[in-house]
Amino acid sequence: MNIIQNADISILLYIQEHIRKEWMNGFWRAITFLGDGGWFWILLAVVLLIMKKTRKAGAAAAIALVIGALITNVCLKNMVARVRPYDTYSALIPIVTKPIDWSFPSGHTCASFASAFVYFRLLPKKYGIPALVLACMIAFSRLYLGVHYPTDVLAGFLIGLLASALAVWMVSRFCDHKKQTV
Repeated sequence: MNIIQNADISILLYIQEHIRKEWMNGFWRAITFLGDGGWFWILLAVVLLIMKKTRKAGAAAAIALVIGALITNVCLKNMVARVRPYDTYSALIPIVTKPIDWSFPSGHTCASFASAFVYFRLLPKKYGIPALVLACMIAFSRLYLGVHYPTDVLAGFLIGLLASALAVWMVSRFCDHKKQTV
């Protein structure tokens, strides 16, 4: 076992033994549910697309979600094919239904940060900061529940950051181009 794998499992076991509490389990299950299939972030992007004032943010978030999903769920999960931590370490006990896809990278984390960073960049901070806080909570929930390694979550974060930057750039270029042709 290498240093990164040792650190990954040590962090997960620490969370399981010292942070996980029965009374908090429902809360973290609910938080992770918001990231299931990216449904919350997709719905939020659709709502923002409806209003002209927030359409740019909604479009950028939708594009970021697509970029993130393509990189994470279509490409990397299948290329890397990393087994979930509970399948590798019997001492780790997940407290949700075991996901059936690969572990690396975290799709929940990618979708959350892809959207949240768009909102942080394009909306007033009173909306962007709570979006980032929720993204952090969803990312942590994946560790708390025992379904991802910390490096899965880190990779999901980085891909989400990249996807958001690309999406904001694409939408800004389109909007700037559209203004010049009018």
